[in-house]
Order: sequence, then C-alpha cells, then structure tokens
Amino acid sequence: MDKHYLTPLFNPRSIVVFAGPGPASATGGEPATTPDGERLCAMLQASPFDGHVQYLDIAHTAGSLADLARSRADLAIIALPFDEALSALEIAGRIECQAALVLSSDMDATQAAQLREVALRHEMYLLGPNTRGFQRPQQGLNACVVGDMAQSGPLALVSQSGSLTSSILDWSGNNGVGFSSVVSLGPHTLLDVADVLDFLASDRDTHSIVLYLEGITNARRFMSALRAAAHAKPVVVLKAGRKEAGNRVALTHSATIVGSDDVFDAALRRAGAVRVQSFVQLFSAAKCLASRYRPTGKRLGLISNGGGPGVLAADWVSELGLQLGVLSESAQAELLPQLPPKADLSGLVDLSEDAQAEHYKLALTQALADRQLDGVLVICAPKPGQDAKAMAQAVADCKPLVHKPLIVCWMGDASVGESREVLARARIPSFRTPEAAVGAFGNIASYYQNQLLLQQTPPPLTEMAKPDVEGARLLIEGVLSERRTLLTEMESKALLSAFHIPVTQTVLTRSPNEAMMMATQLGFPVALKVDSPDIAHKSDVGGVVLNLASATAVRDAYEAIMQAVQRNRPDAHLNGITVQAMARKRRGRELYIGLVSEPPFGPVIAFGAGGVMIELMDDRAMELPPLNQYLARRLIERSRVSSTLGEWRGSEAVDQTAIEHVLLRVSEMVCELPQLREMDINPLIADEQGVVAVDARIVVSNAAVSSRPYNHLAILPYPAQFEQRLPLRGGGEYTIRPVHPDDAQMLQELTRGLSSESRYFRFASAMSELPPSMLSRFTLIDYDREMALVAVVRERQADDTGAILERERIIGVSRYITNPDRTSCEFSLLVADDYAGRGLGSRLMLSITDAAREKGLAEIIGLVLTNNHTMLKLMRSLGFDVKPYPGDPDFRLVTKRL
Repeated sequence: MDKHYLTPLFNPRSIVVFAGPGPASATGGEPATTPDGERLCAMLQASPFDGHVQYLDIAHTAGSLADLARSRADLAIIALPFDEALSALEIAGRIECQAALVLSSDMDATQAAQLREVALRHEMYLLGPNTRGFQRPQQGLNACVVGDMAQSGPLALVSQSGSLTSSILDWSGNNGVGFSSVVSLGPHTLLDVADVLDFLASDRDTHSIVLYLEGITNARRFMSALRAAAHAKPVVVLKAGRKEAGNRVALTHSATIVGSDDVFDAALRRAGAVRVQSFVQLFSAAKCLASRYRPTGKRLGLISNGGGPGVLAADWVSELGLQLGVLSESAQAELLPQLPPKADLSGLVDLSEDAQAEHYKLALTQALADRQLDGVLVICAPKPGQDAKAMAQAVADCKPLVHKPLIVCWMGDASVGESREVLARARIPSFRTPEAAVGAFGNIASYYQNQLLLQQTPPPLTEMAKPDVEGARLLIEGVLSERRTLLTEMESKALLSAFHIPVTQTVLTRSPNEAMMMATQLGFPVALKVDSPDIAHKSDVGGVVLNLASATAVRDAYEAIMQAVQRNRPDAHLNGITVQAMARKRRGRELYIGLVSEPPFGPVIAFGAGGVMIELMDDRAMELPPLNQYLARRLIERSRVSSTLGEWRGSEAVDQTAIEHVLLRVSEMVCELPQLREMDINPLIADEQGVVAVDARIVVSNAAVSSRPYNHLAILPYPAQFEQRLPLRGGGEYTIRPVHPDDAQMLQELTRGLSSESRYFRFASAMSELPPSMLSRFTLIDYDREMALVAVVRERQADDTGAILERERIIGVSRYITNPDRTSCEFSLLVADDYAGRGLGSRLMLSITDAAREKGLAEIIGLVLTNNHTMLKLMRSLGFDVKPYPGDPDFRLVTKRL
C-alpha cells in the first residue's frame, strides 16, 4: 500500500539468478552454458548493484526445498531453455520470490501461457517471456542482455524491440543521453507496456518517458496507463507500422479512409502523449520535453544572425502549423537602438551579420520576457569575425531567466564544437539544423495541446434534448434479427432522428406513380435513390439520380434506376426507391461525419470534407469518443475543410455550433449503441442556418456488445450515473458526484481547512496543502481504474463589496484505486471538520463501495491509523473487518467482501 506493486521487480534488494552453473567466481563451476545466461551473468557481475545476488543451478542443486527456501529473494531472474525455465519459475514461486524476469526471445504462445500459469498460481509478477531484460542505472542493476549499463539520467525507455533497445543503448553512450530505466519487452509477456508505464508514472527517478511500440492488445488498459503516465510526466511515442492502404473492402467511406495508424494518432492525442515519426525525433522530443518549461501556445520567436537560416526556420514554422512569434512593439522599440544598424525586428529577430555576443544576450532577454512569444529558438551561423563560443555563453548566461521553452541551433560542425559543449553544460536543448530545432518545439507545442485534450472528461450524454436510446436499440435489434448488418437509408435516417440529428425528409416508394406523387408533395427538385439492404454504395450501381425538376423526370429516373440496379446487382433485394427533397442550401458546404471501429481502440469518430469525391480529397480528422464541445471544436479545426467554414467566396459563415452539436449527437450514438460498427453521414450540408444530413449509411454488429456499459470504448466517459442529491443531517442538502479536473481548487481548499489531526489521519503526514502533482493526480483520474466521489454543497457568502454570492464547496471525498490483482481495491475517506458527525462519512463510504461493486471488484480494503478511533468505529458499523496490519503496528487493516 505504500509501494508500487512492481517495486520488487524494478527496485529489488535481493536477487536469485537461474542461468545454469553461474559465473565461475560465484559458484566455482563452469560459466553459464546458454548465450543469454552467459551475457546475463557477465552484466550482473559488472553491475554496481549493492543488493544481494545469489546464483542457483537447478540441475545440480543438492539439498531439499527447505534448503532452497533460504534463497528467498525479491526477484528471480531466469535465463534458461523453456523446460528448465518452467522448473526454475516453479522453484522461484515456492521460495516466495515476489517477481520474476524470464529472459528469452523465441518462446511461443503456448509456452508463454504455461509460464504465466505458474506465475499467477504463485502470485508473482512476471516480466517475460520474450523479453531481453531491463536496466535500472541509478540502482546499479543491469538485468539486460542487449547492452552495457547505460548512463544514469532522468529518461525512461520502454521498447517492444530487443534490437532497437540495443541500438538505442549503443547510440546513447556517445550522445550523452542517460536513463532512469530501460525495459525491453516482446510478445506474450505477462506484464506488458501498460504495467511498465504504470510503474514509471510514479517513479521519482523518471522525469520523461520514450516509448517504442509495435502493437498493443488491450486498448482500455493501455489508454488508462498511458493517460496516467502522460498526466504525470511527458511521454513520447514512436510506433512502427504505418497505415495500410486499401487492404479491405469497406461498406462505408469511413472504413476506407480511416486507417489504424490514424486511429493510433487520435488515441495518443487523447492520452496527452506526443507521437514522433523517426528515431532521431524520438530523442529530440524527449530532450526538450524533459525540461520543466511548457509552452502555452504555438508562437515561436526566432533570433538569428542572418536572414537565410532565420527564413528556413520560419518556413518550417509554417509547414508544421506553428505561428511565427513577433516581439511586441514596446519590446522592439526598446531593443532596436541597442542592436547593429542592419538589424531587423519586423518578423523574426534578425541581428544581422554584425551581431556579437552582447546582442544575442539583449535580444534573448527581451524575447524571454515578452508575453507574445510562447518559446524562443536562437540560431547562430558562424561567420568570420564572430566568436561563436562567446555567443553560446551569452545564451547560457540567460538560463536563470528562462520560464518558457528555449531551443538553440548552432549551425556548422568543426568551428562550433566548443559552443555546443557550453550549451550542453547549461542543459539547453541544442540542434544542428533549424528544421530539427523547429520540429522539436512543434513536439513541445503538441504536448501542450494534447494535455488540454487529456483534461477533457465528457459524459456519454450531452445536456441537449434526451435522445430516444431505447427506440434506437429496438431498431438495431430488428435489423440484426433479420441477419442483416447494413441498414437501409430509411433505417439509417430513423436512427439519426432518434438522436435529434436533422435529416432530409425521405419517403419510400414502390412504383413510378407513387414516386411522382410523393415528389409532388415534397416539392421539386428531388432526388431518387435505390433502397436495398444489399447495396452499400448506391452510386456505384446507378442507384442515384439528383435534381429532378418534374414528375415526368421522376418517372423516367425511377425506371432507369430499377433497370440499372437489376443489371449491375441482379442478386440484390430491392425495397423500392426513396424520394427526398434536394437540400436547398445554395451556399452550403458538403461535409462528412463518419464512424469506424478499429481494433484494438474500438470506435473512432471522423470529420472532414464530404461529397462524392470524399476518398480522393483525403480530408479527415479523428477523435476517440466520448466528445464534449471542446473536443468537437478541436476535431473540426484539425480538418482541412475547416478553412472553408467561415465567410468564403461570397458565402456567409456556417453555423459551426450546429456542426458541433451533430458531432456530440454522434458521440452519444457511439457511447449508447455498442452495436454500431461503421457509419457515414455524407453529405452533411452546412450553411449559416444550420445543418442537414442528406444521406446516411450505417453498419451494425453484435460483436462489441458487453454486459458492462461502455465496455466497447477505449476511454471511459464521465460516470454521471453516480450523481445523487441527498438530504444533510441537520438541514440542507448536498450532492455526491464523481470528481473532475475543475475540482482542483475546491479540493485544495478542503485540505487547507482541515485540522492538523484530520490531515494526519488522512495523509499520515503534517502537510498543510496538497502539492501540485498530488492535486492533479487526485482530480484528473481514469474512471476505469479508480473512482473518486466528492460531496458538494452550495454556500452563500458575502464578497468584499458586501454582495451575496453563491459558490460550491467540497466537504468530503471518498475514493478507491484498483489493486494490481484487478479484483480488489484500496479506499480512502476524508470529511471536512465542520461537517463531521452529519452522516457524510457513512454515505460516501456506501457510495464508493457501490461503485466498486458495480465495477466487478470482489474486495475493498484500506489502512486506518490505530489511534483514529472515529474512523475505525465507522468501518465496523459498515461491516468492515478490522485487524492488525502486519507491515506496521501503527495501522489497522480494514477489509470488506463485496
């Protein structure tokens, strides 16, 4: 409860090694016989690990199991062939090792399953098989067979490739990159990327994380761990495997244009991580993100001693979608008289070829203080008569003034070696080209933007008019009962209407005369479309005719469609022909909103330009549900078509709020209807008066349906179902609801208002307020792995002017965090002193226990200080068992079966 569950693995104090006979110096026998065993023993022998290491040879060990029991250790490291590894793991479990590392590279899924079964039976945390090990340089432990011990540093590396791990370790030695941890993973490992990220998120030696991925299996666990890690510290991801082009036949346009790589991008954005595309960018980004300075925007100021390098950097700023930051007029007026005569400050800060070290210092001082710049890039192109090293020193001297990202680029090679050493000593990120430097700032800006996305915790349903969810489910069940997956256009539009998405009026007809009559009633012009559950793309079989202006034209078009469809798809079942009025939006923009389910992340919502040229236009932006208005707006902004939504070529700006509302409605559909697999709303026509869905195509399936709500989503929505309003003993009422990020200030005020005794009982320390990291951790939570419920009251207070204001106040908190076994959880409880004795504690505990039970957990446990008699009395009254805690007599262990 006071240590991370993987501490025995990554911070062991004692190790037992199964690698054959072991090193001769340790056992007096021959060296290890397997290549991995030999390398492991050599690495461990060379490691400055100060814990106890014992080598065991299971093939030649004499004595009983009781003798082996004396070898009890935190960690067992095994480097043996499968049969011997299985036996060694069994022995490790019997001598009560808490964790095991199985080094191998060629075990198949069946063998891995046998090893996992042994580990689970003995409740051991197993890293492996098919891992190349790990390093913990600050602990002096090299349990890795792919390279010598790395330098110690604040960066953690997690890689799913042993060969890439080896390359990175080799590269880092000559580039001054140090690591807190290096973990090499592979297929079929019991502990996976999510577990390692969970440990690194709380590891005090790790300040930032770089992650090389080849694939994931459990999206919910991965997203949960990644969101937690990225919230605590910067995470940079390099993923192998770009998008596959045209690798399957799709029933909707969305499934064609949305590739798995695009979905992965969307997932990383939502998790608050940064994705890079190359090995070099991986460490460039990590180098910058490791600094404690974060940008608040995309405005990058450029300082250069020549126009050419500055213009190259400015061009790349535009290419990456950043903004060229310009000094404020007051800063320009103050700085310009102090610079060489040829200096220019109208765009980038061009110090001219006459610049000297003092000019760099003056310009950088102004740039760092200017609020119009979110970051600064300093470029130096060495020239005769200039002292590049002195210029670098001038930049380094400004380091105490830095409160925003500062990046430098000293161009050249032989003449600037000493300059780069000066900048390295000052720990200022340095690059060799302007493009690389701008790209590094782009990664920092992306990190900031993605952190804003991470803060969003939208509910599954918006506050707009309540949709007819039950009616929608009945419609889908009817389609599936007929063993169909593709909804007809009429059914698709009925489903959209159930969620209040505006659609064009559509009527199904079964004869030319009926079509003419309906067209006359709807008003010309009209469109005719074939209605068939077997035809996905109507235009491909001649099943669509638009802009029919008369009854005669309607009759002729009806017969032409029937003939074309019977010729192109004679096997298709035809319901008839639909008639719909043409959307009368002369200046409307054609958009599309799509949905596709991409394993392992599940459903993803896409937005972009619509119409018949949708695939060729290749305009798409993606976001994982659920959405709120902020996320919907960012989704629109990321599309190329967003630039046409304002006033454009004589057209008024479209009603963008209406587009956002449709996206929110689609998000509701995705959350509430797990049967949805693919969907196109194309075109969605938007103008200044609103939007209307002209056509829709929806595919359904029972594949993702689960008994647990929202189990099909990679990101669990805000659990509004736990909200409840209750009477307060003594008068008044309060609300219990899940915590969200906006509660940070109220939670801090609750902590500050506690008595010293209450703070000690809750935190077992005398802290007067929550540190920022803990406050952030308590309010931005992953509802899949934990829950926090706050009790909120509304209080009336007078401000400084005497006006009466009403404000919310948090008066109590209960929370649980799921334990590593994923069957139990640990709880905590806190109630404001002035509300003690009014029934809050018992109600909060009952509510958090109900939430844990609904999650499917079997037991809830907690630690209570022995002298906290009030809390222990409450626990007993709620049916908890109270017993001594073996780890510390100052605590009692309280448990309850759910």
